Amino acid sequence: MNPFVHTCISPHGFEIIPNLDVANHAGILRLRQALEKQGAQMEEAKPDALVVLTPHGLRIADHFSIGVSEWMRGSAEYEGKQVMMEQKVHRSLARGIARHAAERRLPVAAVNFATAEGPLSSLPLDWGSMVPLWFMPDVPIVVITPSRDVPVDMHIQFGHALAEVVSQSELRVGLIVSCDWAHTHEATGPYGYSETAKHLDKEVREIVQTGDWERLAQFDRDFVEAAKPDGISQMLIASGAILREDRSLDAFTYECPTYFGMLVAGLARPKTPVL
Repeated sequence: MNPFVHTCISPHGFEIIPNLDVANHAGILRLRQALEKQGAQMEEAKPDALVVLTPHGLRIADHFSIGVSEWMRGSAEYEGKQVMMEQKVHRSLARGIARHAAERRLPVAAVNFATAEGPLSSLPLDWGSMVPLWFMPDVPIVVITPSRDVPVDMHIQFGHALAEVVSQSELRVGLIVSCDWAHTHEATGPYGYSETAKHLDKEVREIVQTGDWERLAQFDRDFVEAAKPDGISQMLIASGAILREDRSLDAFTYECPTYFGMLVAGLARPKTPVL
C-alpha cells in the first residue's frame, strides 16, 4: 500500500514561481498550472506533513541528509526578483526517519544548526524545496537530500525505510519528489549542449509514465554525465517507498522551455485509504 496521502513529482525551475517569472514562457505556464493542480490535490488530501526529496539541500558526502532543525528558511532570486519562504519542520517525523534509516545501517545524518531548538534553530531552505512548496499546503516539512556517492541499492533501501516510518506513524504524509532532468539541451546553457539530453529525457518520460522507476539505476554513467540530470537519486528513493502497483499516474506534463527538462506528475490516490 502507498503510505502517502498524495505523491507528486515536481520540477524546481525558479521561473515556475509566479513572482520570479519574467518571460511568461508558454512551457513554464503549463508547468505552473500542472503544479497548481498538484497543490490542490495535496490540499484535498489534508496532510499533516510533507516530505520533500531534493537534490539541492544540505549535501553531505556519502550520506543521506535529513534536516531536524526547528525551522527552514530560504530565498530564491531570478532576473532581479526575489522571494522568501519560512517553513516549520516536523521534527519528530524527521528524527524518526533518520533513526530508522540508521537502524537499517544506511548512511544518514540528522542535521541542525546554531541552537537545539527555538527560532535560531534553522537550516537553509533550497530552491529544490521552495519551488514545489510554493504550491503546496502550509504544513510542517521534512527535507531529505540524497548523495550521489551512495550506492544505488541504498537509495532504494532508504525509500523502504521512509515508507515504513510513514506507515507506522499516525500522520497523514504527502511526498514531493523534486527533480529536474537533462541540463544540456542548449549550447547557451551553463553546461553546454549534448545530443544525449533529448534521449535521456525521452527515456525518463517513459519510465515515469510506466512506473518502471528502478530502470533509472541502469543508466550508463557516461550517458548520465553527458545529460546531467538531477532527478535520479530522488526517484530511486521514491521507487523504494512506493510499490510498483501504486505508481499509476493521473497527471503528467513535460516541458523543456530552457536548457533543462522539467516534468510534473501526480500519482493516483492510494487504492487503500490512508487512515
